[in-house]
Amino acid sequence: MITKRHLIGVALVAVAAISLSACSAGTTNANSTGSISKAKAETATSAKDFGGMSGLIAAANAEGQLNVITLPPSWANYGKIIAGFEAKYPKIKINSANPNGSSADEVSAANSQKGQSTAPDVFDIGTAVLDQNLGLVAPYEVANWSDIPANFKDASGKWYYDYTGLMSIGYDSSKITTAPTSITDLLGAAYKGKVAIKGNPTQANEAASAVYLAALQSGGSADNIQPGIDFFSKLKKAGNFLSVLPTQATVNSGETPVVLQWSYNNLAWGAAGGSAGNANWKTVVLPGTALGSYYNQAINVDAPNPAAARLWEEYIYSPEVQNLYLASGAYPATLAAMETSKSVDAAVLASVGEAPSNFVQLTADQAAAAAKLLSAKWASAIK
Repeated sequence: MITKRHLIGVALVAVAAISLSACSAGTTNANSTGSISKAKAETATSAKDFGGMSGLIAAANAEGQLNVITLPPSWANYGKIIAGFEAKYPKIKINSANPNGSSADEVSAANSQKGQSTAPDVFDIGTAVLDQNLGLVAPYEVANWSDIPANFKDASGKWYYDYTGLMSIGYDSSKITTAPTSITDLLGAAYKGKVAIKGNPTQANEAASAVYLAALQSGGSADNIQPGIDFFSKLKKAGNFLSVLPTQATVNSGETPVVLQWSYNNLAWGAAGGSAGNANWKTVVLPGTALGSYYNQAINVDAPNPAAARLWEEYIYSPEVQNLYLASGAYPATLAAMETSKSVDAAVLASVGEAPSNFVQLTADQAAAAAKLLSAKWASAIK
């Protein structure tokens, strides 16, 4: 896992979406018959086990389905990413379940729907929840495995980072006229009944990360998130904290005028969201210690469509899709390799800005300890 790092004064800007072009995620060495058994597909650890990319594509086409979960179209450009996969592989239909769900919902669906055709094939999941459920994931190495830094992936291929943003404050500038400059600003009277986070921090990584940011901004650390819990207790007592799950709709209606969430999500809800966005929605990454968190890709060990699941991962780590993450304001896991090979979209990178070299990200052990503390103390803190 990456070590703890720090960032001073980072800001992200909205960028225009880029189009997805056809790509090849690896070599195509024979065997395009798609005759591989499901049992063999379930244990495949690379495209080589399918005879190469053409064999993997044939096997995935034969399945004809891919089940994804908790991927809102506005989140990290997933609307365009999903559409691009279906355009590239028209024989495979993507079923997108529970787009506004949490990492815990992904695990729940995998367990409750095990053996059913509706179970998720792949996960896009937070570290703390993943770390507690490693028995649910199957090892697989994409063709450009070497492009993913060693500390961004499990050595056996069970999980791999895909993208990160920075925890930020989004606010409706027609209702909050002065941009917040510190976390304590949210305790003021101007924020009465206005502040929301993305769900329950004991279940959703993005919500938990709002608490971690509050901790870092309140004298805590990645090893001590208690000040973050204390901050939200104060926010609740001040009448400023909303127990509402914010969405683009609640932002546009004015129900949730202030939201702590990942920078790429706040950017997507503003002017960058086009007709679906809110022109008054602004994004602030607070000065001082910043918080990032890579999400993880992983394959369900009981995926009903194991070949399509593996093809999805090949697609996700292709430069085209990694560039789509970047276009949303999310920094992709293979960015350094893409800069070296010049496969990064230079115009997009110039608009977004170079990836921050220093920020705090909780390690797996820190995230597990934080999750345990949240489980014990969150409910009473905001009662």
